[in-house]
Amino acid sequence: MEISAHLQGILATLPAKPGCYLMKDQQGTILYVGKAVNLKNRVRSYFHADAAHDNKTRRLVREIRDIEWIVVGSELEALILEMNLIKRHRPKYNVRLKDDKRYPYIKVHWHEAYPKVTVTRQMVNDGARYFGPYTSAWAVYQTLDVLRKIFPYLTCDREITGQDKRACLYYDIKLCSGPCIGAIDQAAYRRMIADLMAFLDGHSEEVISRLTREMEQAAEELRFERAAALRDRLKAIHSITERQKVVFRADYKDSDVVAMARADGEACVQIFFIRGGKLIGREYFVLEGAEETPDAEVIAGFLKQFYTEAASIPQQVMLPEEIEEARIIQEWLRSRRGGEKVEMFVPKEGAPHELVQMAAENAVETLRSLRAQWQTDTHRQELALAELQSALNLPTPPNRIECYDVSHTQGVATVGAMVVFEQGVPAKRLYRKFNIDSTSIGAPDDFASMEEMLTRRFRRWQAAQIAQTQSPGAKVDEAFARLPDLIIIDGGKGQLGRAVRVLEEYGLFEKVPVIGLAKREEEIFFPHTSESLRLPRHAQALYLIQRIRDEAHRYGITAHRARRTRQGMASVLDSVPGIGPARRKALLKHFGSVDKIREASLEELTALLPPDVAANLRAQLE
Repeated sequence: MEISAHLQGILATLPAKPGCYLMKDQQGTILYVGKAVNLKNRVRSYFHADAAHDNKTRRLVREIRDIEWIVVGSELEALILEMNLIKRHRPKYNVRLKDDKRYPYIKVHWHEAYPKVTVTRQMVNDGARYFGPYTSAWAVYQTLDVLRKIFPYLTCDREITGQDKRACLYYDIKLCSGPCIGAIDQAAYRRMIADLMAFLDGHSEEVISRLTREMEQAAEELRFERAAALRDRLKAIHSITERQKVVFRADYKDSDVVAMARADGEACVQIFFIRGGKLIGREYFVLEGAEETPDAEVIAGFLKQFYTEAASIPQQVMLPEEIEEARIIQEWLRSRRGGEKVEMFVPKEGAPHELVQMAAENAVETLRSLRAQWQTDTHRQELALAELQSALNLPTPPNRIECYDVSHTQGVATVGAMVVFEQGVPAKRLYRKFNIDSTSIGAPDDFASMEEMLTRRFRRWQAAQIAQTQSPGAKVDEAFARLPDLIIIDGGKGQLGRAVRVLEEYGLFEKVPVIGLAKREEEIFFPHTSESLRLPRHAQALYLIQRIRDEAHRYGITAHRARRTRQGMASVLDSVPGIGPARRKALLKHFGSVDKIREASLEELTALLPPDVAANLRAQLE
């Protein structure tokens, strides 16, 4: 292939050092992130006329217009940087976990005196213990429902002194151990939470042994109520652990078993978790960008991304086949495990080999089930779009639909919401909100707010067209650069009329279909006609536009509440003499909220404000 002068210049100056490279297209979008021990040799190899290149690599090379590279100190540093860059940019030619949302974790607040147990989607280095990631938030909450019956942990925010006169309802129904009233002391409560963590880790034998001893001792001391409570807890634990499949001796190394299934460009990885010789759980992960990529590379890509997110690293990882990066990944996992050895191997016989096969069979079944579900969903979406096309007399199915809604409270903190659906599903990366200046449009006026929002939207479309005409390949906001196939206005004829006025102003009325959707009877209104349309009650097209309208409302309300909260915080502080924008910002940065400022002592306020201003603020907030 012919290489541009720009790329030739980059290839000529590549260093022979370890690092990462980012390949970009004409718009500057990152197509692929890779790492290399020798950047010069690795990047140049893409541009050799090599028959060994697969079709995917050839397509990648044809799209490359620029290459950025970053030199690091070692191959391990290159591996870590590569993983972070893939996670941040999600390039389309890299193998990557399908869901770009963060996976849920169970978080045990071990750094607190009386630890609580919550669900979070982000691990931070705060002294807490994390377990996960899990692919299903529903499954996490189901797990916690069971655990709370065995280990009744705190869920309230009250300060625990042990001196409260009465406990809450959760204590009465045995879903809290009652440290607030002194029913359990701090040491015993923390021991219970330690048991919960051991249980989540898959090491329940020590917990069972100790609880059995405590139960027997309580019975000997005639503390029958305590013995009965421990007996019930043991029965609940046994009912769970008995369902866990014993696959090795109890002293066998803690292991993860990885296997994969593929079909028509999709890849599903199944991972089994072996702890204390038992199969304690399993998760599946779907990968994107795996088409035409060799199995070994897909598995390596999964390992790097999964263990970046994993809360704990096992002693060994069993794989279905050898991978080229095994040595450096093992080195990285060892560093993540605190220097303890992590073995990665392909079992050839016995129980380990059978486990990998079982994981592979599960991966096949999981992928088959997922594909059936995807096909059903796709058919439903295609049906809805086809019904909409027919009902609205559109020239083509409306593959890109934009919906607009306005949210405010008596004209305060008005926010316009734009949501986008592509192929019948939300395209959240394209959602945009518009802060509407109420003073510019007078009293609360939904019609004027709608007109302002749409004017700003199509003004940005116009600017994107000009930018791309003057400079082909110029980077523009994808949310505004394309025209929709259908616009839905959340409202009746008044809002629809304002939308028509904006489209006519930009010469788009003949190009972009627009309808209004009235909430009460789900009536669809059309421009310049008094007749409305009601879709059949059970039509997929009706379900789709309701889902789009509800999503616009949800997004708008969320943005409105956030804006109203910010305005409320500012207005309370602005009413205090001596506090201007700079001091308001300093206070909010230091304390985090008006509630925290309200709780602060006069001495804490004086550390940031002159004494008289601090006194004024304290008086205002009391």
